[in-house]
Amino acid sequence: MEWTSLAAQLFGPDHGVRADGDFLEGDVVFEGKPLTVIGTTNHAPIGVKLALAQARGVLDTIAQHPGQPILLLIDTQGQQLRRRDELLGINRAMAHLGATIDFARRQGHRVIGLVYDQALSGGFITSGLIADACYALPEAEIRVMRIPAMARVTKLPEERLEALSLSNPVFAPGVQNYVTMGGVRALWQGDLQAALRNALEHTPTQDLRARDGAERGGRQLAASVVQRVLDAA
Repeated sequence: MEWTSLAAQLFGPDHGVRADGDFLEGDVVFEGKPLTVIGTTNHAPIGVKLALAQARGVLDTIAQHPGQPILLLIDTQGQQLRRRDELLGINRAMAHLGATIDFARRQGHRVIGLVYDQALSGGFITSGLIADACYALPEAEIRVMRIPAMARVTKLPEERLEALSLSNPVFAPGVQNYVTMGGVRALWQGDLQAALRNALEHTPTQDLRARDGAERGGRQLAASVVQRVLDAA
């Protein structure tokens, strides 16, 4: 879905979200209350400039609008693979973005992520996966890497990974598999305004992804291992 169509469905034709290249930003009104929108478009590669622009948007909201909810609109191909960004410290810029989102949550801002198109790798990890919860549209695409790339990294045959992906969502790309694993809390279908309203009202502030993954059968051990670590602390 195009971000313009998404914004119009959520906030009306005069939504106020604007694009500056691949960067999306705007202060909108949702059901009579202000809300900050920050995000990316055009399958954006997240480089230093774009990571810092998103972080600045989060920090400005914390400073200027205490407690105001933040909606992260996610469409990214992952981190920018360019020497310039590596030399400028892309790892630190993306870590800074993740830290600002975590800081916003700790300051009482409800932070909701929505994958409306594509979410890959570090561009997703440092945005939607650090929100209070991440949601997705059914037609969205989410993955860490394609199976051929996974085969090169793991040294396992593609055929073996293809077979594993049929029974284990950890090996399989696709938005429904991320729902099963708990990384995506739910899919937004039908009335998107109702979905956003429900997310703002009922999304828990504690991290329930490991629990959700266990209950949905996508991650069998994460929740129990986390609990064992907490019990031993």
